[in-house]
This record gives sequence, structure tokens and C-alpha cells, in this order.
Amino acid sequence: MKNIGVEKGLSRMADYLNAQGYSVQILGEDLENNVSKCKNLDAIVTAGYNTDMMGFSDTSTKVPVINADGLTQEEVKNMIQQKTTR
Repeated sequence: MKNIGVEKGLSRMADYLNAQGYSVQILGEDLENNVSKCKNLDAIVTAGYNTDMMGFSDTSTKVPVINADGLTQEEVKNMIQQKTTR
């Protein structure tokens, strides 16, 4: 089972991913404060609030970060599958 961090405020996304069989952990809005939690995650889903105007997010983790802004729940799930295939 993949462990997915979901940014606080994306409760519908968290519920959907949980129903799809993922283990979901809610993260605070400031991803920098969640670095220790990120070590055990396979991917992080954000609302895009922490990105600059070019769409970049500065985080201190190598975990894939998926910006869910404008995406459907299914699209986010597909991106998780693509980015976490090992």
C-alpha cells in the first residue's frame, strides 16, 4: 500500500485516495514543516498554494509532489501511479 501525504484542505481528495486503497496522511499547508513526515511517503498531493507564479514549489524532499490544482481525482490518482512506479 502506498503512503500518500495530502495537504490540509484537500479532504475530498484524501477521502477519494483512501477509498482507492492508499494510506493517506494529512499534511499542514507549509510543506517545509512536514519534511520529517515526508520520509515515509511515496507522494505528496498539494493544492498548489505553495507554488510560485511559474508553478514551482521549493521543498526539501525527493518525494514526488503533485499539484492537484485543476485536476480531477482520477487524474491525481493516475499521476501518483505514474510517479511512484518503481
